[in-house]
Amino acid sequence: MNKNPYEVLGVARDASDADIKKAYHKLVMKYHPDKNPGDKNAEEKFKEVNNAFDILKDPQKRAAYDRYGNAAFAGGNGASAGMGGNPFGNGFHFDMGGGAGMEDILREAMRGFGFGGFEGGSRGASAQARGRDLLDEVEISLRDAYFGKMHTVKFSSNVKCEKCNGYGTADGKPAPTCSRCHGTGYVNVQRGFFAMQTPCPECNGTGHKIDKKCPDCDGAGVVHKNRTIEVKIPAGIEDGARLRLSGQGEAGMNGGTAGDFYLDVRVRPDDKFERNGSNLIMHADLPFTTLALGGEIEIETIDGKKLSVKVPAGTQTNEKLRVRGHGMPTGRASSFGDLYIEIGITIPTKLTEKQKKILTEFAETKPGKKGWF
Repeated sequence: MNKNPYEVLGVARDASDADIKKAYHKLVMKYHPDKNPGDKNAEEKFKEVNNAFDILKDPQKRAAYDRYGNAAFAGGNGASAGMGGNPFGNGFHFDMGGGAGMEDILREAMRGFGFGGFEGGSRGASAQARGRDLLDEVEISLRDAYFGKMHTVKFSSNVKCEKCNGYGTADGKPAPTCSRCHGTGYVNVQRGFFAMQTPCPECNGTGHKIDKKCPDCDGAGVVHKNRTIEVKIPAGIEDGARLRLSGQGEAGMNGGTAGDFYLDVRVRPDDKFERNGSNLIMHADLPFTTLALGGEIEIETIDGKKLSVKVPAGTQTNEKLRVRGHGMPTGRASSFGDLYIEIGITIPTKLTEKQKKILTEFAETKPGKKGWF
């Protein structure tokens, strides 16, 4: 049974996107398999947290859950619910693209029964059906998000038949308009006092009458093939971003345009760096003598560079030292956020007699006018 995503993340129903993301990062770090090797309970919790975040980070899925609860996703992966599940498997699923109206939903239902649909959601002589959108998800490291990367997606889907150019005809040309429905795909039927429109039995609702079918696709205009898509994940991408590849979705019917391909990108929390927009935050514990007297420390940035950073005398714990231009790419040319070093302190646990004496003498001195360590 699916669990309440709000309860899984420990947030209220009116929680902001920032609160949801903060709770997610905290829990995913706690239950991450790398930190809990062999712990089946932690592994299950990790999956629950990711599933909950997948619903609440998407405004449409969240609205659907708020209204219908778990019933909103019964039978499939959210977008494919109620449509026969997912024929591709491996986490790959259909997506309506958002904002689907009742006419779009009815068109999808008609297509599911083999009656085709209409390009753009309107009736016309073309009776072409746009291909369905496809959606996949990838999880990358923060370092990958910094540099960007190419991601290969392998799957199978319907593609336009090359032999007939997607028309389903033996000669590769658009099929003649159906003489019975005149290309609308529907015919009027009188039943008692009611006039109804039903899919044309002559052309099965396609609006075209194919006399001689294409031998490769048997008149469907599409064939099922294995596919490989290379997706460029840009440098600086944020967790939860969705990339769109126009026309790379499922092929349309009867020469209709192809759908789009979407890739949801998840960025794993990093053990060393915390992200805040285009800025990065890291933690460094320093000896109290360095904080009091000042000095220099060496750090390693996310791109592997070694930097020497000056620590001013009198630096306090929890202060942040700013290193400009060593955060995440902002998306603008040669523009980066900043790196902040959050300062902590290391307390020695074993002191020599000489060190104890020096610290005792220091503690007995009078405080200066500008403050006291």
